Amino acid sequence: MGVIVSAFVWGEAIAHQNVRYAATAPGGRGSGLAFFAELVISFLMMTMVLNVSNSARIARFTGVIAGALVATYITIESPLSGMSMSPARSFASAAPGRLWNSLWIYFTAPPLGMMLAAQVYLWLRGKHAVFCAKLHHDNDKRCIFRCNYQALLTPINLKETM
Repeated sequence: MGVIVSAFVWGEAIAHQNVRYAATAPGGRGSGLAFFAELVISFLMMTMVLNVSNSARIARFTGVIAGALVATYITIESPLSGMSMSPARSFASAAPGRLWNSLWIYFTAPPLGMMLAAQVYLWLRGKHAVFCAKLHHDNDKRCIFRCNYQALLTPINLKETM
C-alpha cells in the first residue's frame, strides 16, 4: 500500500529511473549473483534465528541481532541483489511499476536459503534442539506455535536423570 499511495501522491516521480517504485532489482553484476547473494543472506539470517532463539542464554536478543544483520546486509549486500529476503516486500514494490523481470529471484532464493538453513540446523542439532518459532517470549502474549520454550529455560539436573 505504501508504494501505491506514494505513486498517487508523487505521480511520475516515483517511477523515475533512480527510484523505480523502490523495487528490488539485481545489481550490475547480474541475476545469477543476485540469486546467490539472496540465497546466502537468507541462509545466514535463518541460521542466526535458529541458533540464537534456541539458546536460553541469548534468545531474548534474537530481534536485536536480526536487526543488526539486516543493517549489515543493506550496507554490504544490497549493491549485489537489492537486499530483499522477503518475497512479499519485493512483490509490493514491483506490482505498481509492473517490474516483473527479476522477481523470480526474490520468490525463490530467500525461501530456498531459509529452508536449507533449517535443514542444516536439523542435521547438526537434531529435532530436539528446536524449542519454538516465536522470536520474543518475554511478554504476556500467547504463543501460537507448538511451543516448547519453557523446556529451553528449564535447567537439566543430571542427578535426576540418572
